[in-house]
Amino acid sequence: MEQTDEVASLSKKAQKKAERLSKKMAAASLSTAATAGGDLAEDALAANYGDVPLLELQSKAITGRKWKKVSELDASLNGQSVLLRGRCHTTRGKGKIAFLILREAGHTVQCVFQVEDNVVSKGLIKYINSLSKESIIDVEGTVDIPSAPINGTTQQVELKGRKVYCVSKARPVLPFNLEDASRSEKDFQKAEQEDLQYVRVNQDTRLNNRVLDLRTSANQAVFRIQSYVSMFFRQFLVSRGFVEIHTPKLIAGASEGGAAVFSLDYYGQPACLAQSPQLHKQMAICADLGRVFEIGPVFRAENSFTHRHLCEFTGLDLEMEIKEHYFEVLDILDELFVFVFDGLHQHCSKELEAINEQYPFEPLKYLKKTLRLTFEEGLQLLKDDGIELDPFGDLDTASERRLGTLVKEKYNTDFYILHRYPLAVRPFYTMPCFDNPQYSNSFDVFIRGEEIISGAQRVHDPELLTSRAEACGINVKSLSTYIDSFRWGAVPHGGVGVGLERVVMLYCALNNIRKASMFPRDPTRLAP
Repeated sequence: MEQTDEVASLSKKAQKKAERLSKKMAAASLSTAATAGGDLAEDALAANYGDVPLLELQSKAITGRKWKKVSELDASLNGQSVLLRGRCHTTRGKGKIAFLILREAGHTVQCVFQVEDNVVSKGLIKYINSLSKESIIDVEGTVDIPSAPINGTTQQVELKGRKVYCVSKARPVLPFNLEDASRSEKDFQKAEQEDLQYVRVNQDTRLNNRVLDLRTSANQAVFRIQSYVSMFFRQFLVSRGFVEIHTPKLIAGASEGGAAVFSLDYYGQPACLAQSPQLHKQMAICADLGRVFEIGPVFRAENSFTHRHLCEFTGLDLEMEIKEHYFEVLDILDELFVFVFDGLHQHCSKELEAINEQYPFEPLKYLKKTLRLTFEEGLQLLKDDGIELDPFGDLDTASERRLGTLVKEKYNTDFYILHRYPLAVRPFYTMPCFDNPQYSNSFDVFIRGEEIISGAQRVHDPELLTSRAEACGINVKSLSTYIDSFRWGAVPHGGVGVGLERVVMLYCALNNIRKASMFPRDPTRLAP
């Protein structure tokens, strides 16, 4: 009974809070309408500003007008008339002058409106001041080069505005201000020293209102970096003869072993979401595709609340035929990531600068020929540092990080490969070492002391594969079509699975994988 009363009390509080917010928004809307209205009827230049009717936005006509991007505005356009569309980032001013910062995809420009006969009226100034932040607006004006540098905008030109139209109004009351969501730790430290009060937007608030959060300059850059990583991944592999494939995410049994799967009913049959495209990648090799890759979702039902685990992430997977040695896979991997890192360095300087503004980080150090250490060599480095570990166990997070620090100190690289792991800590389809079956032809790849890639030579012999699956406690019947594909002749092969979000998180030294996932899924989050 007490619990029911408590829930009811919470419900009433939430209802009252919603009512207060609704009243506040209604009052703000009325204020906006009153301010915007003013002397509209008697303004001869009223056609130069106002809300665009929905009818005009329903693909009514093609006018031939051309919009410029805010990012394109520079000194070469001085004196030219341009039409822009973006968000109302901030407004200020009164009387005969108004300043409006227009933002488009993280780029900003200052627009200046000054009362001038037959060009800009007082009504337009009032209208600008009535615009709610984040509203979508069209601005028309002339590009001008100011006499002094402009602080607070990405573009070092300004717009002498003459027309403003609101295409879509944002609510007057937002869950948080973008200025607050864009502050760095340096800003908060400075505010503390100067006795200023800044609002800190916490992670849950950001993720609950993710669409708004994604508008910050840093987030705009993060997901452009992510796009480049997958593009470079695809570009490099295609150039090396790999074929892009698309495998099912609904499967009959676990693809990795263990219990970390999302189970579901598939028309009366037990099924689960794929933990990786592993089994089907290998079947594609058995189908003579030679070299394959996939970029797609991966599902892990791990009840983990760490900074680097998600229940759904984007996998960058590849599988390839091996002629003699699993180092052939490492050679591809080495070239691939040097290509990706070089590409980000060459093409994403502005994005990296935007991220660095809010989340300062040291540029990634990597070698043109990636460092390779055996698992035993890694353990020896840790042992020399006073850390004793089980030679047939796995590395925990603390050991990985410490090893990353030791490797950087000794070899001056944040990126390296650790190979020849103990067989006991690898999936059932991993090939044992020829000289010691307690070890395996497997490897992990690390950035800044954290794993981003796991891979190995696979078992292509059906009998050994069956015994390995049984030893790992996997129902062999659920893998019958997979194992049977090796009974018809299979080439030696190996491959890797890469976590896209982890690559971005660690390359940019973000402190939480949720910052590198557009709409993260963890044990407590299924929306938005």
